[in-house]
Amino acid sequence: MDYFCGLDVGMDESAICVVDDKGEVVLQTTAVTDPEAIRTSLKPYLGRLRRLGHEAGALSPWLHPELLKLGLPAVCLETLHVRAALKAQRNKTDKTDALGIAHLMRTGWFRKAHIKSEACYRLRLLLTHRRNLKRKFLDLENAVRHSLKAFGIRLNRVGRGGFARAVRETVAGDALVSELIDAMLNARAALWKEYCRLHDLVVKLVASHELCRRFMQIPGVGPVAALSFMTAIDDPSRFRRSRDVAAYFGLTSRRWQSGASIDVQGRISKAGDGDVRRALYEAASALLTRYKKKDKVKSWGLAIRKRSSHRKATVAVARKLAVIMHAMWIDGTFYCGDPDAPKADVTARTAAKERKLLGVHA
Repeated sequence: MDYFCGLDVGMDESAICVVDDKGEVVLQTTAVTDPEAIRTSLKPYLGRLRRLGHEAGALSPWLHPELLKLGLPAVCLETLHVRAALKAQRNKTDKTDALGIAHLMRTGWFRKAHIKSEACYRLRLLLTHRRNLKRKFLDLENAVRHSLKAFGIRLNRVGRGGFARAVRETVAGDALVSELIDAMLNARAALWKEYCRLHDLVVKLVASHELCRRFMQIPGVGPVAALSFMTAIDDPSRFRRSRDVAAYFGLTSRRWQSGASIDVQGRISKAGDGDVRRALYEAASALLTRYKKKDKVKSWGLAIRKRSSHRKATVAVARKLAVIMHAMWIDGTFYCGDPDAPKADVTARTAAKERKLLGVHA
């Protein structure tokens, strides 16, 4: 008799449920969220335990490899797929979630989630903290702008460099407001300093990574977009086709079809990593609006913009960039947007871009 286990992981305790190949429950218990404790609870069934499923979550990068090291047949499940499968349950508790996951393991109706390498998670942590610092910085800046509106002060056409000086000059005559605003500006300056520190670290890592430098040969793709894409994919071989990457990042249209009368294609799904999707969108927008030279992808996007809209064209180009970058990764090839350009010009432009990138940390 084979056994299948469902694990509902919590911060402190995890619910465990084991069912046999006929669907009968043979064990329902809880254990401390620790690989050794989970293995101890499953010890009577280890000989015939075929699959142990757990939902992808914050603890998965640590828990999943540790379960595998202990010899447990762990499978990390896609969150959206598990959530849809468990909607049929009348009540939602940790106990019933573990039971539902156990039945998913028994029936085989599940999708595996990819667990990235530890080095990849470290780089993603850098990108996440950089993004968080930038958001907090902008929150403080917007709070200062909003608070000054109560006094009729509107800061128009003030750049980031001269923002603090302009604000201090406008409130110099009010001692209390000046003190309050000065505290906000000091916090803003500290956040900007630390943000620049992390951004420089991103540029330094990209400059030393050959794959990211190849990605940056694509017009519009900068250090953040290149590193975000690389860390989100981690292993390019897990995609059978390069065009599957666009759907993975939510850049393909939703579809709702039923019978012969209903077939609706909606907006993009926005599934997957939002940071990578935004980075690709920004890269596509820069390619369409700021890159002045001839480029095949740009020409294709401009044709879409002419018959549709700028937003749809940008999404289409972002989708195209994701496919191109994955193909470059798989094939080890280089980007050449203008096939008519002399090879020497392409090489010189690539070398100049790399020197500019490396020169930041020379």
